[in-house]
Amino acid sequence: MSDHAAPTREVPAGPGVVPPFPAPPTEGRSVRLWAGLGIGALVALLCCGGGTVAAVGLVASSQAAIQERLDANVGDYFDAVRDERWGEAYGLLCDEAQDAESPAEFAARVAEDAPIRSYEVGSIPLTAEELMVPVEVVRADGTTATLDVRLDQDPSTGDFLVCGVEG
Repeated sequence: MSDHAAPTREVPAGPGVVPPFPAPPTEGRSVRLWAGLGIGALVALLCCGGGTVAAVGLVASSQAAIQERLDANVGDYFDAVRDERWGEAYGLLCDEAQDAESPAEFAARVAEDAPIRSYEVGSIPLTAEELMVPVEVVRADGTTATLDVRLDQDPSTGDFLVCGVEG
């Protein structure tokens, strides 16, 4: 037999024995956990909320830019018609409308209507499938009318062109 006996481990005594190392603290753990979760939720809310606000702002500013461009292009057309500059008004028509009638036919047709004294371009709904904008027109004889102006966008310039006036 050998002089060396296998080392024996001491088994700690039962409940209530003091461990040989300090136990991890348990106080404040739940407070730190909930504080961390709260801060994480706040950061997520700020990021998502900021993204939502940015998206709404982008939609609003693009709608305003489209409306501004509509006012300018449709306004140029109605200014030309009001001032009887038929060639200029004809040049503001889309290709489809120009193919449908010659400049002389256009001038004769538009000149038949009572002259325009003033007009106001309405707004186009954001969800419109077809580009139609209402225009309130006051004629020289005092009558008023709401004209629906059908538009097309020139792919090369981005300008809106008049494709038809109804009403």
